[in-house]
Amino acid sequence: MQTGLVDSKVAVEQKTLEGIGVAPVVDTTSTFSDNLSLPIHRWFRYSAGFSALWVRKLINQEKAKGPVNVLDPFAGSGTVLIEGELCDAKAAGIEAHPFVARITKTKLYWRENPDDFYDYAHNILSKTKVQERDISGYPKLIHQCFLPENLSKLDSLRRAWEAEAANNVNLPLSELTWLALVSILRSCSPVGTAQWQYVLPNKSKAKVIDPYDAFESRVRLMAQDMRVRRRQPLGPPATLYFGDARDCIDIPDGWANLVITSPPYANNYDYADSTRLEMSFFGEIEGWGDLHNAVRKYLIRSCTQHAAKHNKEVYTILKEPLLSPIGEEISEVCKLLDAERAKHGGQKPYHTLIATYFSDMAKMWVALRRATSDDSSICFVIGDSAPYGIYVPVHKWLGDLAVAAGFKSYSFEKTRDRNVKWKNRKHRIPLCEGHLWIKG
Repeated sequence: MQTGLVDSKVAVEQKTLEGIGVAPVVDTTSTFSDNLSLPIHRWFRYSAGFSALWVRKLINQEKAKGPVNVLDPFAGSGTVLIEGELCDAKAAGIEAHPFVARITKTKLYWRENPDDFYDYAHNILSKTKVQERDISGYPKLIHQCFLPENLSKLDSLRRAWEAEAANNVNLPLSELTWLALVSILRSCSPVGTAQWQYVLPNKSKAKVIDPYDAFESRVRLMAQDMRVRRRQPLGPPATLYFGDARDCIDIPDGWANLVITSPPYANNYDYADSTRLEMSFFGEIEGWGDLHNAVRKYLIRSCTQHAAKHNKEVYTILKEPLLSPIGEEISEVCKLLDAERAKHGGQKPYHTLIATYFSDMAKMWVALRRATSDDSSICFVIGDSAPYGIYVPVHKWLGDLAVAAGFKSYSFEKTRDRNVKWKNRKHRIPLCEGHLWIKG
């Protein structure tokens, strides 16, 4: 029922958007695949991302109207920040995942001298043979994911990096070398370690790269990318804040006139789990149970693992004043989800997830309204959801909450269908992904 209304609205609003110079629908908007061939972007493949070329087009279109201050409140692996620099725009981002924030901050060190980085990293590689190796202290997951020989080599790289980092004050070169090591871990494992939420020790892959060869190759690629990037327009350095999109506390009032982002989806994806392998290798966590205090407590509540502790508070949360614009609709959906979960073995508290997710996003809109100018343009790459086959109109509810927070209007552009592959396995609700446009 709602899908038809949205589609008809999109048809009308698409013409309006084209009339004001907004980019037409690009099917690869919500994928990171194009970025794998782009300098800097390809240094780490984060499971959540969108097209850098699409971001570049949007920023340049806004620049044609005047100076641009672009903000990404869910910065992820830094796509918007890197493109903002390339487009000579002022760029700022906020990222709440500590490990991902470190990766992004390190990617912004691309301005360092590539020859100095190459020499620094190769000095690390040259010291691996003299490193004492004891792999017994690694968590169980790491032993499940690596052959002893490869883990021993990775361990020697880690120890050599740590020893040099303790004696060297050049943080950017040390962090770039850290990222080179981080980025090769999955390619050196013979088990299922694809760039997605789950690590699957019981699955295997055909090609496994020797750690020393992988490290040397990655360092060479990064140095090459730094040289290429330095030949392009530099632009003002972007700024990344480790912080919370629910308050945007580091962003001055009215600073941003363009926002490009993709927030967490309300689809039970555990973003904290996406770097569990890497964090386990570096000793930041011992196991899955450590993820809440290490990562999840900082994030928007978009998975049942994070939201479950609020089960008894659901109907109190739904009465929060910030949720009043969608109060009746979200309460009805949560009641349906609460009743439906009793019919399923896992009894996942999707009703709690939906309540906490939109509570967090309502706070985000209030913070974003303060941080953006009156004439700002905002684009969210977002998808809808249907836990247990019960439809959640994510883009509509987010749009309603944005208007309630003080923004002028919203519209939605569908870019692709979702739930095509798994439709017959889970449910038959048609889902889509697209651009939620908000006008200041």
